[in-house]
Amino acid sequence: MKLIHMLKSTLLLCLFLSFSLPASAATVAAADTLVLGMGCFWGAEKRMSEIPGVIRTEVGYAGGSSTSPTYESVSKEGHSNKPATHAEALKVTYDSQVTTLDKVLAAFWQNHDPTQGNRQGNDIGSNYRSAIFYNSASQQKAALQTRDIYQQALSKAGLGKITTEITPLKAFYPAETYHQQYLKKNPNGYCGLGGTGVAFPGNTVAAPVAAAALDGKKLATQQLVVFESEVCNFCKAFEKDIMSQWKSDVSIAKTYATKAPVGWALKEDLWATPTIVLFENGKEAARYTGYDGNKQRFWRWLGVQTLSAEQRKIAFEKGTEMPFTGSNLDNHAAGYYVDPVSGERLFRSDKKFNSGTGWPSFFDPLPGALVLKEDTSHGARRTEVLSASSGIHLGHVFDDGPPPTGKRYCINSAVLKFVPDKKDKTI
Repeated sequence: MKLIHMLKSTLLLCLFLSFSLPASAATVAAADTLVLGMGCFWGAEKRMSEIPGVIRTEVGYAGGSSTSPTYESVSKEGHSNKPATHAEALKVTYDSQVTTLDKVLAAFWQNHDPTQGNRQGNDIGSNYRSAIFYNSASQQKAALQTRDIYQQALSKAGLGKITTEITPLKAFYPAETYHQQYLKKNPNGYCGLGGTGVAFPGNTVAAPVAAAALDGKKLATQQLVVFESEVCNFCKAFEKDIMSQWKSDVSIAKTYATKAPVGWALKEDLWATPTIVLFENGKEAARYTGYDGNKQRFWRWLGVQTLSAEQRKIAFEKGTEMPFTGSNLDNHAAGYYVDPVSGERLFRSDKKFNSGTGWPSFFDPLPGALVLKEDTSHGARRTEVLSASSGIHLGHVFDDGPPPTGKRYCINSAVLKFVPDKKDKTI
């Protein structure tokens, strides 16, 4: 009985110990760390945390002389051209029983562009440099060996020399709490990280595909290009709000590339996504950086770039064209009158009538096409008519129109674009 009791006690003790040990105890025992610089540490953390065998990531700063770096100070340093500046860095903890140092380094090489010097994609400055901060002779050896292997692959693909800094880790300073796991906490956050598209030889994990630049020969003389990134909910919002309903006459295309279309030129590097660039004859004419959900702000920007001086005065300054001068005044063809910026339909031609006032007049707009606003300018009390899509000023509405509405929408011809029905032969 004593023997049985002792066996039971031993078994209970073993069970107690097994349940008392942390679940990750074996993993922790086999864990190793490596500090890497890959550009914006938000994107670096997202990419490397998805690698099989990586059990923990932490963003911070390394490589500089300051002992109390902050995000603001490191960003400022990065543009100062001073020596010994910190880089945005990522501490990767991995389970050596699941993966190897070489596999972690292969993922590092594949998931950013190590040939760019003091920048990474749209992010410019020494704080965005590519770097490996090793903490042992074995890590240094692996860094140099994998660098040489990847350089051969890059050279074969026609790409340049690796500029990655390989240096001993002096200290790693964790970044502010709000930067940790930033893209998980802020899925709308910007991620400017991109690889070369060249796989590390022998690596079973596919390299991120580098987006090819658009072909300028296949684009329009006046062309909008939306520069996006894969991890960018602002880009998705722009797609949903604007591009999916695109009716404007201006041609639009989108790309994940960070370069201008082939044969075309940007005035300066891109630094955020989405960036919408208007090209004229292959050269950047204007750009709209970022998208915060304000649709009318974007349309106003496009209108300023594409409308004539007369149209801009009416659309944005509440101007009025001279009566009996508008090109659409005596138009009687069948079709739709649309917003000249967004292309959205405003009025149908069968709702147009001759008011004798000298401006195109309509008695009924299309549902949801307009926004009405009180106007007390010029000492009068009137109701302003604006386009619901772009927000541009169109004219005013009065209560002296024909049945059945009794309304007269008095609209400036210059801010109406007429689109005839395809079957109409009178135009």
